[in-house]
Amino acid sequence: MTDDDAEDADPRLAQQRTTLAWTRSAIAFAALGVAILKRRPAVGIPVLALSVVIWSLGRLQSERRAVAVTVAIVALAAVALVITLADSGVGGLVR
Repeated sequence: MTDDDAEDADPRLAQQRTTLAWTRSAIAFAALGVAILKRRPAVGIPVLALSVVIWSLGRLQSERRAVAVTVAIVALAAVALVITLADSGVGGLVR
């Protein structure tokens, strides 16, 4: 029995691996959000909130998941860009 045959024998394992990958990604975003939160709360809070969104997305069906992930990433990027450009501290464009 080859590796491909083992995966085809029990397709539920693929679903479990996918769920674990989404959970792992959510934990990584939460850890990153907490680390950023110590230095820049305005940036850390959206990243921390995104970890809950990512964890929730792992439970959606695959068609909806792709759209939801795209919307979440674009929204986070837009918020991060606005915060970065509006920051009056070092590195911001507004002084």
